[in-house]
Amino acid sequence: MTIREATVDDIDAIQNVAEQSWTQDYPDILSRESLQEGLDEWYSEERIRDSIVWARALMLVVERHDEIVGFAHATWDTDTTEGNILRVYVTPDYRADGIGRRLLEETCHSVFEQGVDRVKAMVLDANELGKTFYSEFGFEKGEVDEIPIGGDTYQECTYVLERESYTEEIDEVA
Repeated sequence: MTIREATVDDIDAIQNVAEQSWTQDYPDILSRESLQEGLDEWYSEERIRDSIVWARALMLVVERHDEIVGFAHATWDTDTTEGNILRVYVTPDYRADGIGRRLLEETCHSVFEQGVDRVKAMVLDANELGKTFYSEFGFEKGEVDEIPIGGDTYQECTYVLERESYTEEIDEVA
C-alpha cells in the first residue's frame, strides 16, 4: 500500500472511489437526488483539480495493487490554526484492511505539520460508520449543524482532534 499526494491524473480514480463509497454508504441516508447532486457538485473534475493544486489543501490517495482505493481531502487556515478533514473514503472492498486509519493518520500528521492546532472532521449524523471511525481515532464529537446536499437538508456532526491528543495517541502506539 502506498499513500501519496494526488495528482490531476488521479481525478477519475478519486471520482470512482467517491461514487462507490457514497453508493454503498448513503442510500438509506440521502435521497437518490441528493446523492447524485452531491457527487456531481463535490466531486466534479474542476473541484477535485482545485483541491489538488491549492496551496492550503491536501489531497492524498492510497494505491493498492496499482489501483487507487481511497483518498482523503483536508484544508487548513493559517489565520486560525484550524484544519478541516473534508473527506476520507476507501472503496468498500478494502475497508477491513486498516487503509482508512492509515490514511487518516497521514492526513492528520500532514495537517498538524502546517502549524494547525485543531483538526475538524465533518460527518453526516446518520452515518454511524463515519462517526465511529472518527471517535475510535480520538476525535471528540462537537456541534451538529444542518447542511444542504442537493435540494435537501441533513444533520452534520463536527468531530474535533486537538494536536496534543493526537501527539499523545501516537506516543502510546509507539
